[in-house]
Amino acid sequence: MIEDLDNPVWSSLNGEHAELGRRSAHAARYLADVAPFVGVDGAAEAGEELTELVSPGESVLFVGPHVELPPTAWRIEPLESIAQMISESQRSAGDGPTVTELSSAHAADVLDLTARVYPHYFRPRTMLMGRYIGIYDHAKLAAIAGERMRFGRYVELSAICTDPAYTGRGYAQYLVNRLVADVRRMGRIPFLHVSHRNTRAKALYEHLGFRIRADIPLVAAHRRGAETR
Repeated sequence: MIEDLDNPVWSSLNGEHAELGRRSAHAARYLADVAPFVGVDGAAEAGEELTELVSPGESVLFVGPHVELPPTAWRIEPLESIAQMISESQRSAGDGPTVTELSSAHAADVLDLTARVYPHYFRPRTMLMGRYIGIYDHAKLAAIAGERMRFGRYVELSAICTDPAYTGRGYAQYLVNRLVADVRRMGRIPFLHVSHRNTRAKALYEHLGFRIRADIPLVAAHRRGAETR
């Protein structure tokens, strides 16, 4: 259903990623070592339920709808509205560098790259969320791209990042095209999220056949610890 895209975390955790998180009737969260994202269905009870799911001192992110949270237990920080882009067409990947299917054997390289280039959203077990591919220059991981949230007909592309020493070589474009083609072969539709401030990435995705579907609110929520209540 198209409206599932408006609430992607909730949709994903109530679907294919149920085993990667914890849920109550009206709130859900990814396990802390998988992803920092939480979702709610909008019910009034969701705030209290989410408080039970998130540990004191932990910080999480809403991608989409959020709910009023008890101020004695939470500190809220609205961040920005990010662009949700959906793939409507595809450019051929053409010939390119060798692509490596990334697995747990490559986890140290992936965590090193994301810690330097994509530090806010990647966790030790994020790779469990979907398929990740990369380009190596000998023993050096130069670029990666992968799949993250997934539900219904939709698969999110994420962690599209390149080591600064390898920018300008078209690696991100090549990896995204490969993933888009593979997702489409499964009969599903790729989408992604990007900051409006990241004009370079937005332009790349538009060049690759993505268009902005909606603005999605990004809100940080910090669960107060006992010492800050």
